Amino acid sequence: MSGSAQTAPLKLSTFDIDVTPPVGHDLAYDPMIQSWDMGLRAKGVVLSGAGQPIVLVAIDWIGIDDACYDEFKRALASAAGTVPERVAVHTIHQHDAPRGDIQDDFVLAAIHRLEMAVVHSLENTRTVTHIGLGEAEVYKVASNRRILDVKTDTVRAPRFTTCRDSALRAEPEGVIDPMVSAISFWEDEEPIAVMSFYATHPQSYYRTGIPNPDFPGIARFFRQLAVPNALHIHFTGAGGNIGAGKYNDGAKENRLILAERLADGIKRAWESTELQPVSANAIHWGVRPVVLPADTTKNNIYVERYKSGKAKIDIQCLSLNNNASVLFMPGELFVEYQLAAKKMRPDLFVTMAAYGDYTPGYIPTVAAFPQRGYEVVVSKVTPESENILMEAMHQLLNTGP
Repeated sequence: MSGSAQTAPLKLSTFDIDVTPPVGHDLAYDPMIQSWDMGLRAKGVVLSGAGQPIVLVAIDWIGIDDACYDEFKRALASAAGTVPERVAVHTIHQHDAPRGDIQDDFVLAAIHRLEMAVVHSLENTRTVTHIGLGEAEVYKVASNRRILDVKTDTVRAPRFTTCRDSALRAEPEGVIDPMVSAISFWEDEEPIAVMSFYATHPQSYYRTGIPNPDFPGIARFFRQLAVPNALHIHFTGAGGNIGAGKYNDGAKENRLILAERLADGIKRAWESTELQPVSANAIHWGVRPVVLPADTTKNNIYVERYKSGKAKIDIQCLSLNNNASVLFMPGELFVEYQLAAKKMRPDLFVTMAAYGDYTPGYIPTVAAFPQRGYEVVVSKVTPESENILMEAMHQLLNTGP
């Protein structure tokens, strides 16, 4: 390994806390009745030295929206000594997990504990001398949820993440992004943190009343055991129309099978990692605030925020060494956005985390709206959202330091 860049050092600290609710607390769809061997985590990093600190965190909850999302960003910004625009809060979107609710004492306590974890992490910063970039194909996990009628070009049937219909499971995978990306931070020869990114809904089975991180969390745990000196953080990519339905009939044994397949992909991405020296001067953070037009024929939190002029969402981008970019996106984004981002800059290592600000919910493409289907029916935004997001992504991926 060659020497690190001889410029301003990049610093990194890590934090990791339990965010499992107590028995009796509401999960996304049912009250919690008992615990499981693995709880829910909030894992993240603070990058310092490249201007004001940057905070990245992934949480094992279904989603965080509205005022609760704002409070997460405010609290973590305060803890790290930065501004909310430089904080990216994402959920992995497990369904046996709580929702972020600003009126919930447990949620408020979790925010406070996470805030304290960030504060204490800054007492143990490490110098980042290198970053690592790797990717690999994940086999037999993701498939498109929207099965189209070839004659009408409309959704014939949904193939959700659990699919007991053998005929639907026999349909092709459809449009997915099969690649898992891994970005790692190193101090000389030692890895400090690894972030992985993969686009799919993360459910094997749920509505058990038992909070658990499902197969992505188990895969993350496997990788944590394999590389124990580095904190492993996993982000869900643009998986709004993606699930494991082709490979999951709901049998409980499939949770382990899917976890092993995802972990295998992350392992191969790790093994393919190429290191490069890095300094703080080569780290850049971009933000493009957008307002996605709300479907005002519906009544929901996002429409209320839109009508009150409070629907601004920050689209964020972390650029590393001018050859890698991570987009931090809102809602349940369709995978086509992720694929489009990669095509915008084929010369870069581009990856994406979705499920940031959960307020807008499903964000389909323009082409998806006339196709109808579940995601379109429940979407809170209009087709005009695609152009707004595509333009923001293009600007962020093409803005130099």
